[in-house]
Amino acid sequence: ASRRFAAWAAEITLVVTSGLIPFGIGVYANSRSDLNRVPLNPVLVVTERAIARPLALPVSYGIRNVAWPTNILWTIALLAPVTLSWWQLYLLAKTGSTIPKRWLKVRVVNEQGKPPGLGAVVIREGVGRWTVPISIAYLLWRYSFAFPNLGLFTFLSLLMIVGEGIGLPSRRGRRALHDQLAGTYTIDALLSNKQAQSADGNDQAEEEREGEEFAAVETSQSPNLWRRIQQNPNLTLFGVGLTSMTAVLATLIGTQVYIQIQQSQRATEKINSDQFLELVKQLAPSSGATNEQRQSTILAIGGLNDPQSIKFLADLLVSETNPSLLDTIQQALTTVGPQAIPELKNKNQFLVSELESVGSTATKERELRQGRLQRNQRTINKILSVYSGKKIEGVDLSSTQLGQSGTSGSSFFNLVLDNLDLSGVKFKSANLNQASFKGSRFRGVGEDGRWDTYDDVMADLSQAQLQQANLTDANLSRVLMNRIDLSRATLNRANLSNARLYDAKLNSTQLVGADLRNAVLEKASLTGADLGDAKLNEANLYAARLGRATAIGTQLSFANLTNTDWQGADLSGAYLDRANLSNANLSATRLTGVVLRSAQMENVNLQNADLSLADLRGANVAGADFKGAILAPSKQDPADQFVQTPDLGSVSAVVQGVDFSQAKNLDAKQLAYICTQGGIHPRCP
Repeated sequence: ASRRFAAWAAEITLVVTSGLIPFGIGVYANSRSDLNRVPLNPVLVVTERAIARPLALPVSYGIRNVAWPTNILWTIALLAPVTLSWWQLYLLAKTGSTIPKRWLKVRVVNEQGKPPGLGAVVIREGVGRWTVPISIAYLLWRYSFAFPNLGLFTFLSLLMIVGEGIGLPSRRGRRALHDQLAGTYTIDALLSNKQAQSADGNDQAEEEREGEEFAAVETSQSPNLWRRIQQNPNLTLFGVGLTSMTAVLATLIGTQVYIQIQQSQRATEKINSDQFLELVKQLAPSSGATNEQRQSTILAIGGLNDPQSIKFLADLLVSETNPSLLDTIQQALTTVGPQAIPELKNKNQFLVSELESVGSTATKERELRQGRLQRNQRTINKILSVYSGKKIEGVDLSSTQLGQSGTSGSSFFNLVLDNLDLSGVKFKSANLNQASFKGSRFRGVGEDGRWDTYDDVMADLSQAQLQQANLTDANLSRVLMNRIDLSRATLNRANLSNARLYDAKLNSTQLVGADLRNAVLEKASLTGADLGDAKLNEANLYAARLGRATAIGTQLSFANLTNTDWQGADLSGAYLDRANLSNANLSATRLTGVVLRSAQMENVNLQNADLSLADLRGANVAGADFKGAILAPSKQDPADQFVQTPDLGSVSAVVQGVDFSQAKNLDAKQLAYICTQGGIHPRCP
């Protein structure tokens, strides 16, 4: 039993190792800043999502770039275990042993003592050993209180696999379930060979006879499905006939129900159409209806809630000029709810194109068309305000203009959607400039009612315009915001963890206290942004532009900051421990009190940077340019100081044990300080 378990463990180890090695090398390659980055292989994206769905894992959507060797290595990490697994199955089918089983003298045979064949091996390994135990573990985990805790699922899976492998009592001792399903036996090849060599001819004949009898008994005791069908043809025929009759009956009933539903729908549509025509007649100028009667008629049309009535109201909202009727039309469309959004969106895009056609010169015609657009925008705003959460999930407002722009600069409309659940709304490429989303949520739990699982409902804000928008305290975690424009927006204390902000514009954006942990900000522009006290732990800011940014006290531990540009930024008191700053530009930056412990700083540009009180212990500064960098400020004349400064040693960089051998442009003063403070350099005495 111990050799059988060792053989199985060796097989699993080989498969797992074949994937882990290229995956680990790929992770290392991805951390290198000198390698070109390309989009993640679509095969890997599809695989990631296929695995994430049953395990309730959150999935990364949108653009995801990796180093080009990483793409190849991760593809190998996917294909190698699959290839090795099938090779082992093939060997097991043809020879009865995989390579580890051969090493440990273990064989798998069928009832005749021969190699089991591919079909039996697929049932043995694919169904019995893996599918059955893992399926049981999955069901127990999925409907338990601990879902989606992956640790419990892993424990249950191992427990079920081990339990299945221990086996159940059978005629020839304990046999695992996978052996019983496939009709195979796991034998000691070494013992079998010795017995075969020591037995004489008569013993061999006797053993063969006993083996044949045993095989016959086993076959008679456990006939397979095909044998049962051959032995009971009448029962089989009855089963097939019963199944066919059930299928025909179900088809007939289903067809009749479908016909009745269609007839009912057509009758309802005809009644609504007749009512709609009668109501429209009452709104005609020649009808002589009073203002109150017209208002009642408009509300009645809204109550029909069918496509023709919604389209009529959307058109009437544009053409009507009576203020009291306009309010009633908005009320009717709000009563219709999210079903009115598609028609209002189409009308919005039409009105925007009309407004652009008259140019930017202030004219009466322009004011008229601008007023129509504002009425449309206010109606959409009202519907979104009244209905939130699941009621507006999936609402598509892509490319809709709901904010200020060059074509409507004099507009007095501002979108206000504070403290609402907007998860699932599609704002892709929408104009939401100067909108207010304070405290709103753009992400919600899915059907399972749990956060951070596959079915989480996310809004889509990719390529949207949100200049000067207010998103204070908003929840944008994991939301897709690639190429979004958030210039001069306010996102103080906003939750942007794991958000996708590839190539986003965040120039002069307020991000004080924002949570950006694990966010993707690759190639994003944060010039002049305020990141004070923000959390960017493990965030990916590859090639981001952060010139003149304020990052006082910002947490950037373990962040990917390769090829970033921080020129003129203030990083006082920031935490950059174990961050990757390879090839970053930190020239003329304020790094007073910054923590750079064990940071990767190869080829970083530190020209004229102020590193007073910075902690560089364990940092890799090979190739770093220290030209003009301040490691220890010069003493000032006490007469020139209004406030007494601390001792020089208390405001000097901590460089003990740091190897400056390959650092560039160190002057005599810097070298003297490095040598006296325990730094390493060939010129130190």
